[in-house]
Amino acid sequence: MAKKQKKPKKFDFKPFSDQQRRLIHWWRPMVKASSNNYVIADGSIRSGKTIACIIGFLTWSQEMFSGQSFILAGKTMGALKKNVVRPMLQMLEAWGWPYTYIRSGTDARIEIGSNTYYLYGANTEAAQDALQGLTAAGAYLDEAALFPKSFVDQAVARCSVDGWKFWMNCNPEGPHHFIREEYLNPEEMKRKKVYHLHFTMDDNYSLSPKRKQEYKNAWPHGSVFYKRFILGLWVAAEGLIYQQFADNVKAYTITEDWLKERDEKGSLKNEIMYAVIGVDFGGTKSAHSFTLTGFTKGYKQVVVLDEYYRKKRIDPKTLQDDFVDFVKRAKMKYKIYEAYCDSTEQTLTAGLENAVMRAGVAIEIKNAEKGPINDRIAFYNSLIAQHRWKVMKHCIHIIDAFEQAVYDDKKKNEDVRLDDGLMNVDSLDSTEYSTESVQNEILYIAA
Repeated sequence: MAKKQKKPKKFDFKPFSDQQRRLIHWWRPMVKASSNNYVIADGSIRSGKTIACIIGFLTWSQEMFSGQSFILAGKTMGALKKNVVRPMLQMLEAWGWPYTYIRSGTDARIEIGSNTYYLYGANTEAAQDALQGLTAAGAYLDEAALFPKSFVDQAVARCSVDGWKFWMNCNPEGPHHFIREEYLNPEEMKRKKVYHLHFTMDDNYSLSPKRKQEYKNAWPHGSVFYKRFILGLWVAAEGLIYQQFADNVKAYTITEDWLKERDEKGSLKNEIMYAVIGVDFGGTKSAHSFTLTGFTKGYKQVVVLDEYYRKKRIDPKTLQDDFVDFVKRAKMKYKIYEAYCDSTEQTLTAGLENAVMRAGVAIEIKNAEKGPINDRIAFYNSLIAQHRWKVMKHCIHIIDAFEQAVYDDKKKNEDVRLDDGLMNVDSLDSTEYSTESVQNEILYIAA
């Protein structure tokens, strides 16, 4: 029996731009674009393409079909529920359309009228297996450029009901991404019948000019993230990953004096509200690395306060002792509640957990989320562009790691960070683990 859920608030509809209207109505029989089988809405972040996609997909599926199944997919099930399901249910409330939401289990779904919308996360190659055997009248893939190709291919194969249509929305990736090569080159667009709509922030009338400018300032102008997320271009990632940091390291490095600066009222300007530890475990050719990252009030500044780096091979007991010492030293200065550890090393993580308990040190040991590396890279490039990331000068390994990080030039079309056994990716990982739990909350906060 489905658990009764609290009804979401009604969606607050804003005026639509011409481009949003095209996406909402392209499928209607009197519209020329309706002869297409696919629609792909790509372009910048915060451009209104997701909301328009949801409205269009809902109205199309409800007006054109009854008693059919549909695919709703996101990068992960969590991302799908946040980015698509939540606003979709709010729209249904606003329209007064009755629905049933079965939010968990192997058949998570939304039932609207006689149609059923099955929910899928598509973050692994194995995700396509969940689609096997389904006969669908259509699909909506949110953030489709982040999906494995196998999932997209399988979802297309599942759409076999007459009148099917396939909806995809995404921010651009590299120029040789399969969506660009197999759906957006002119020959394939004509053969597969693809309707392409490109969006910019100007297509979102709910964004103020001030907020648009803040988003545009979130990444270094000219960087791959600016070109993809703001200009909406399919461009390659190459060269230094943190170019702005590497060009002016001194602007981001600080001493204890920075933490002691006071405003005109005598209050600490850069007081650390709390700090988090990130832990990356070393292997045969890599290092053990701890990063202590602090956050000022309102997450206005993210500050690397201390580091531990040891490439020399050590036994688990020494590692545990070093970690306990690191935590104790940090707790003498800052409020620390959590440490996020490399989730692939459960034995070592359990060892640290036991060690802090034996030592009577209060800290919760958790598994690092280990989301996509490029999401973490985008986060740090954004903080660097806004001058909201600082590093204590004594954290030399972290400084060097960020200054020297590069994309693998042998994998130019794959956005892969070079990890050749010589580059210090361990300090990068531990630093990313220390902030990953809050990066989505603070990425777009205006400094």
